[in-house]
Amino acid sequence: MKKFLALTLALVMSLSLVACGGQKTNETPADSTDQTEQPADTTEEYKIAMITDYGDITDQSFNQTTYEACKAFSDDNGIEFSYFKPAGDNTADRVAMIEKAADEGYNVIVMPGYAFGGAIVEAAPEFPDVKFIALDVAKGDLLETAVANAGESYDYNPDNWELDKYVDMSNVYCAVYQEELCGYMAGYAAVKLGYKNLGFLGGMAVPAVQRYGYGFVQGVDAAAAELGLTDVKLNYIYGGQFFGDADITAVMDTWYAGGTEIVFACGGGIYTSAVDAAKKAGGKVIGVDVDQAGVIAEYAGEDGLTVTSAMKGLYPTTYDTLTDVVLNGNWDNYKGKIATLGLVSGDDPTANYVQIPMETTQWEDGKFTQDDYKAMVKDMFDGKITVSNDTGKAPADFATVISVDDQGAIKG
Repeated sequence: MKKFLALTLALVMSLSLVACGGQKTNETPADSTDQTEQPADTTEEYKIAMITDYGDITDQSFNQTTYEACKAFSDDNGIEFSYFKPAGDNTADRVAMIEKAADEGYNVIVMPGYAFGGAIVEAAPEFPDVKFIALDVAKGDLLETAVANAGESYDYNPDNWELDKYVDMSNVYCAVYQEELCGYMAGYAAVKLGYKNLGFLGGMAVPAVQRYGYGFVQGVDAAAAELGLTDVKLNYIYGGQFFGDADITAVMDTWYAGGTEIVFACGGGIYTSAVDAAKKAGGKVIGVDVDQAGVIAEYAGEDGLTVTSAMKGLYPTTYDTLTDVVLNGNWDNYKGKIATLGLVSGDDPTANYVQIPMETTQWEDGKFTQDDYKAMVKDMFDGKITVSNDTGKAPADFATVISVDDQGAIKG
């Protein structure tokens, strides 16, 4: 997935290197200040750091994917790289690691996940010469902390607020994703592969999760319409939290016992409840954010539960952004922006910033193959398939031939 595509907002990529680095990647969290002298013709000395959110670089999710991309880029280009792991899952500990990295001379800091919203608000202004690259951190994630810091009450509707009044974005770039597109891909694939009774289990009804869910409904509906099916059913619910527990598992038990064949578990660790129920009933699941086939198999103690995953292209985002910022000197095209990333290729699905996995999706000849998937992506890229991201609607509003049972939320 090492694609050297510029993001859609980037200008023409330069052929000359603006920066190169020193020693190779450290394999453990950084705690030293050793630096290697840069070549004489370097216009800027770069050191890249990654801060983990609340997991580790072996989480088979956001941290691991981002770490692998940073490490590969740094190894490929001889640039010093280390990662820093916060002591706890809170903004203060994430800020502490950002400060540690900056104090040790790391001037490009990569942060994966919405949990960094508050840390960016608090730490980025302290280090104006550091380039902050945040993955999957949206306007609302930043405003939640910034508005509170201003002594005001945030209404959780980012469209009601002017970001520039509350957040200093002068040295920050955020990338967010068109989750509705990969949600559509996953739903479309599931129905094409023969599943007629499906479920969507979201974490909390925040915009990113809603976009995943609404795209999923649209993909399920489109595939059913193409196949001439009128008996496809979809249960839809939010857990009210981003982790599984006995209460959520009980609802999933009821779904699977009632005929649900596959559940798209969308929201952090909430997949555990879907997996626990699926194992007992012989059901299947769909992963989210990254290719979760491995992490779900490890958790479940068996392979084959994950039919596909609705993925954000964290690897190409990280590698491509570092390429354009560090090698090509195009930071001015990024700073101060929140870019929404989606499709950049109609021919190579793995180059896109939203996708389903080529390697682990349970393709089946005569139903849904890699070639079928590539054709669907081409139609989406060419505008023949359009997917709504209107979170002001209800899930059932996107159904034309399927039935949607919107069950609200389990908690909250």
